[in-house]
Amino acid sequence: MFLQIDNVSLHYRGARAQRAAVESLTLALPRGRIGVLIGPSGCGKTTLLRAVAGLERPQAGRIRIEGETLSDAASHLHLAPEERRIGMVFQDYALFPHLSVAQNVAFGIRHLAAAERRRRAHEMLDLVGLGHAADRAPHQLSGGQQQRIALARALAPQPRLLLLDEPFSNLDVDLRERLSQEVRAILVQTGTTALFVTHDQFEAFALGDLIGVMHQGRLEQWDEPYAIYHRPATRFVADFIGHGVFAPAQIVATAAGPVVRTALGDLNDAAECPLPDAYPDGRCDVLLRADDIMHDDHARVLARIERKAFRGSEFLYTLRLANGEELLAHVPSHHDHRVGEWIGIRAEVDHVVTFAREAA
Repeated sequence: MFLQIDNVSLHYRGARAQRAAVESLTLALPRGRIGVLIGPSGCGKTTLLRAVAGLERPQAGRIRIEGETLSDAASHLHLAPEERRIGMVFQDYALFPHLSVAQNVAFGIRHLAAAERRRRAHEMLDLVGLGHAADRAPHQLSGGQQQRIALARALAPQPRLLLLDEPFSNLDVDLRERLSQEVRAILVQTGTTALFVTHDQFEAFALGDLIGVMHQGRLEQWDEPYAIYHRPATRFVADFIGHGVFAPAQIVATAAGPVVRTALGDLNDAAECPLPDAYPDGRCDVLLRADDIMHDDHARVLARIERKAFRGSEFLYTLRLANGEELLAHVPSHHDHRVGEWIGIRAEVDHVVTFAREAA
């Protein structure tokens, strides 16, 4: 495995006691893959990134790249950041305003001969589509272009690992989406192994080969994007990712196998549906995402529209069943119903995901 983080913990000393910023975290990132850490503010994702970079010293655990130990709390080994051959891209670009674009890119490769330094800088600028701007000043370019300069500068020394800390957070939504796709294409083209930190779920899914969801310093799940969305390992991941609710349900045995009985009908997935004895009396909560709920005028179940949010191609409806249960549904925007109106709905669940029932 290329990047290996084993049982790493980092603690900050507060006014009264130490608190865990990262707690017993383990993950592995293969060579050439792009990993993304996502989670709420204060969950420890940036702290972990800084530990990999060498800017924070773990109090427990070990960090290795290509089998080389970068930090090991047990032996007190801690390589300095400049000895790790790791590149880093920050959200504020950190460009030098008094240097040209090409000089900014060449800043980290001053050990090369002048001709080779110029060649490498222009090669990186061509890679990010800014070869024409080599002699311009950073402030003459847009925010998206400045972030691409920062990426070119980080790639110029040919780092074995690239770390990116919320690199698009200062950009508008449309530019952020386009640039995330461009950056992923560049990293894939160069075979660069990278670890991102972001708070944006769409960005995480657009960028990552592997996604880690963090909560209160712990890694809740480290998995492929499809599994993170459709097979969340914990209730927190299920709640944090996407739009959905936890609906009360009961698992019952039938001749055709176990089914999850809900107010919308029976959900049956032979591959994933747990057995009735998985929970006391089979009672559980089932995850129903907004894309699991279909608007159907001919459905037997009716729901009242409580709220609606227009999202261009669709509405996000907040619905309430006659028994008081609340659901969310993505509905094509040409189905423009009024708040308070009753509409027919049905469940179309491909992945049955259940959790222990929480007290009301």
